[in-house]
Amino acid sequence: MDWPMLILFGSFFALIFIGVPVAFSIGIATILTMLALFPLDVAISVIAQRMAAGLDSFTLLAIPFFILAGNLMSSGGIAQRLINFAQILVGRLPGSLSHVNIMSNMMFGSISGSAVAAAAAVGGTLGPMQDKMGYPKPYSTAVNVSSCITGLLIPPSNVLIVYSLTSGGVSIAALFLAGYIPGILMGLSLMLVGGVIAKRRGYPTSPRPTLKQALHAFLDSIPSLLMIVIVIGGILAGVFTATEASAIAVVYTFVLSVLIYREITFAELPKLILESVVMTSVVLLLIGLSVSMSWAMTIANIPYTISDTLLSLSDNPWIILLMINVALLIVGVFMDMTPAVLIFTPIFLPIATDLGVDPVHFGIMMVFNLCIGLLTPPVGSALFVGCSVSGVKIQQLIRPLLPFYAALFVVLMAVTYIPSLSLLLPRLFGM
Repeated sequence: MDWPMLILFGSFFALIFIGVPVAFSIGIATILTMLALFPLDVAISVIAQRMAAGLDSFTLLAIPFFILAGNLMSSGGIAQRLINFAQILVGRLPGSLSHVNIMSNMMFGSISGSAVAAAAAVGGTLGPMQDKMGYPKPYSTAVNVSSCITGLLIPPSNVLIVYSLTSGGVSIAALFLAGYIPGILMGLSLMLVGGVIAKRRGYPTSPRPTLKQALHAFLDSIPSLLMIVIVIGGILAGVFTATEASAIAVVYTFVLSVLIYREITFAELPKLILESVVMTSVVLLLIGLSVSMSWAMTIANIPYTISDTLLSLSDNPWIILLMINVALLIVGVFMDMTPAVLIFTPIFLPIATDLGVDPVHFGIMMVFNLCIGLLTPPVGSALFVGCSVSGVKIQQLIRPLLPFYAALFVVLMAVTYIPSLSLLLPRLFGM
């Protein structure tokens, strides 16, 4: 390992280990690496220029809009309506409420684009119902935590937008389409595991709804589900770009949550907007600093060094992809998704493309890997939120989560080695 690589990764992981926030760890590690290559004034000036250039992107405007739309949805009564609809669809299966939880997370997570919001909204609503029907809290929490990540693959997804930016302009529309089948497979695999466990343990099913109840739940959910049709349909039809779609999503969710459902008052809007601004600031700071780190890595030839090292170990694409998967799973344990995508896309994407892997396929594989990291301590934000909502301690959750981890790993391997799972829909639409 050469000195710039040792300085960059050594200082970065050392700072992370002692508890320095990720954004500052990235910035400090980048400065130290640049100082090994350039004088102080040049290093600071170049880093500032790269940060400004990295944030000067029309595509990035989609992130604050989707964050605001997600916050409006979380507080706007949408979760309850989707839960009612999911109960109509899967309420008669063994362990019905666990299936309702997974299905609700798939729908709400895809609409809000946030695993944490899905874990809080769906878990907070379904948790008391599951307790009342006799589901053990650790099991119901494990179901909620493992399924809240499905919406990060089912579009619209901020992480896929970040990957598009970092990869040099991979089509956002293609990435959005590519996420559907893997995201749905992720949810179905969790439902299969939950169904087997529920049948073995004799968990109850929900009462059969009347036709009137089923029709009411379906009609009540249509306005919420329609947002996906408007956003994705508009992008695919070429009516508007992903950035314009994010602004339309804000207008639509505002009308739905404030004017139609009336779950949010005008007095509550400033607080929601402020929360969105804070979240956006954190994400954009990470993006700016990560772009600087990526530039420093390129100047120091770090991606090429890592690529040569991996390719010297094996020329078998299956082995190389397995090693990349393992590396990303380890990264996901210690780092949140956005900085991980920003830092490691420039390293691993050139290796994958050299092996003939489509950048869209690789993006879905990468995001899937990092989704699993949201369920693992010490940085697993979805894990902590799910435990906080249910009141279950993390150590109580390890054993119930294991079969769901296994299901996710099986689907991850399928997504990695069967490219058509990701590329079928983009190819059907000519992307």
